[in-house]
Amino acid sequence: MKYRIEKDSLGEMKVPQDAYYGAQTQRAVENFQISNLKFSEQFIKSLALIKKNAAIVNLDLGLINKEVSDMIVEVTNEILDGKYIDEFVIDIFQTGSGTSTNMNMNEVISNIAAEKSGSNRGDKSLIHPNDHVNLGQSSNDVIPSAIHLALIQSIDTKLIPSLSNMSKELKAKSEEFSSVIKTGRTHLQDATPITLGQEFEGYCGQIDNAINKLLDSQKWLSEVALGGTAVGTGINTHEDFSRLVCEQISSEIGLKIVETTNHFQAQSTIDAISATAGIIKSISLSIMKICNDIRWMGSGPRGGFGEIILPSVAPGSSIMPGKVNPVIAESFLQVCAHVYGNCSAVELSAQTGNFELNVMLPVSAHNMLESVDLISNSAINFSEKCIKGLEASEEGPKSVHRGLSMVTALVPEIGYDLSAKIAQEAEKSGRTISEVALEMTDLSEDKIKDILDPFKMINPGL
Repeated sequence: MKYRIEKDSLGEMKVPQDAYYGAQTQRAVENFQISNLKFSEQFIKSLALIKKNAAIVNLDLGLINKEVSDMIVEVTNEILDGKYIDEFVIDIFQTGSGTSTNMNMNEVISNIAAEKSGSNRGDKSLIHPNDHVNLGQSSNDVIPSAIHLALIQSIDTKLIPSLSNMSKELKAKSEEFSSVIKTGRTHLQDATPITLGQEFEGYCGQIDNAINKLLDSQKWLSEVALGGTAVGTGINTHEDFSRLVCEQISSEIGLKIVETTNHFQAQSTIDAISATAGIIKSISLSIMKICNDIRWMGSGPRGGFGEIILPSVAPGSSIMPGKVNPVIAESFLQVCAHVYGNCSAVELSAQTGNFELNVMLPVSAHNMLESVDLISNSAINFSEKCIKGLEASEEGPKSVHRGLSMVTALVPEIGYDLSAKIAQEAEKSGRTISEVALEMTDLSEDKIKDILDPFKMINPGL
C-alpha cells in the first residue's frame, strides 16, 4: 500500500495514499482495532448534516468566507447523497466522546475540498478540519447531537412506518377472526371464551401503544446539545450559532430540531437516548409476546393447539419430511432478544456520565440505530410473511364447549360454590359443563344452553 505523510498536533502519520481521511483518523484506526463494527450510514449522514448547516450559519455570522462555506456544503451534500461512506473507518469501540469520528468527518471534508480545489490531500490551507469544518463545535456537543438527529429520523422514517404497517395487518386479522370463538387462557390454563379476533385486537393495541411511545420520544430527541462545545458553557462559539443551525436542519429534514435549554444536562447525560432505549426495549418485549402467542396457537398441527395455520415459507426440518416451523416468528424473537441486550447496554452506558460528559456515546449510537433498523426490518418481514397469511382452524371453536371455565357464566344464576362443584365433576367425569349442570341444577336444558352460549361471554354483562 502506498502512503502519504500527514500531520496533526502529535506529529507525522502515514496515511493510505487513496484515503480522504487524515492523521487523526489513522491514529484511531491503529488504536482501536477491536471489532468490525462501524458507525451506520444514517449516523454519518446526520453528522454531515450538522457540518453542512454549521458552514451555512458560520458564513451568515461572518465567521468564514463564502468559498469555504460553499465547498463544505458541496462536500457534505455528496456525503448526504451516499458518497464517501467507506471513508468513515473507525471502530465503534473508540474514544467515548466519539472525537475520533468527529475528526474523521472533519478530515474527510477538508481533504475532499482540497482535492476539488486543485490541491493535494492533506493540504489544510484552504479548509482546515478544525478551524473551518469544526468551527463553533466540539465533539462533546456534535456527537450527541448527531445521535439525536440520526435516531429521530430513523424512528420517523423507518420504525414508526413499519410498526404502523404491522398494526394494520393485525387489525385486519382481528376483523377477519372476529367470529372465530375459542377458549381463552390465563396461566396457560383454560379460561372463559374469547374470539381469535379479540386476541389479535390486543396485539394491535400493543403495537399502537408502541407507536405512541415513540412519538413521545421525538420530543426529547428533538432537543440537541449543539452549542455547548467542550463542557456546556459554549466557549468558542457564537451565541446564535446553535439556534440558527437547528433552524436550518429543521427546514432541511422536515422535523423540528431545537437547541437544548440546558447544555450541561445535554452533554453530561444521555437521558433522552436512554429513555428512548427503554421504549424500544419495551417494544421488543411486546413483540416477543405476540410472536410467542402465535407460535403457541400454531403449534401442532396435531400434537399442539393448532388454532391457527401459519404460512408455509420453508421446510422445517432436515430429517423430518413435511415439517413446517414458525420460522418468521422465531427470527423476530431473536431480533427482540438482541435489541433487548442493545438497549440494556445503552441504559448501562447512561451511568457513565462523569461530570461534564458521557463517555459511552459511540456504543450507544450504534446500539440504538441498529435496534431501530432490526425491529423495522423484522416488523415488515413478520407482517408480510406471517401475519398476512395466518388462517384460523376449526380447533379453537371445537374446544370451547369442552372448556371447564364455561361454568363462570352460571355463577350469577346458581352461585360460585355450586358452579365450582359442577366444574369439578365435569373434570372428573370427562363430561361437559352443560351435561353436568343439567344433572346438578334445576335449570332447564334451554336455560343452560342460553346461559352457556359462548358468544354471550365475549362481551360485558350478566
